[in-house]
Amino acid sequence: MDGLWLQDIEAFEAISQDDETRRLFLRMADMSGRGRLQPFLRELAHDRELDDATKLTVAELARDATFLHAVDEYVHRTRSHH
Repeated sequence: MDGLWLQDIEAFEAISQDDETRRLFLRMADMSGRGRLQPFLRELAHDRELDDATKLTVAELARDATFLHAVDEYVHRTRSHH
């Protein structure tokens, strides 16, 4: 159990450190929270710049509302202290 928690914290920190990644996850969290994720997922599916494995990973993460909420909370809590 502690290993999974530590992995999540490491993932949250990695996401929060990269500007582009942070913006993407915060955007997905916002869309998820407002029930507006489907247009994003359709756009993602048709993106020609991303490979299929990346599309699948991003879509899977985008559908995980709990994870997105946790990322959003982590970023906002840790960023407000800087």
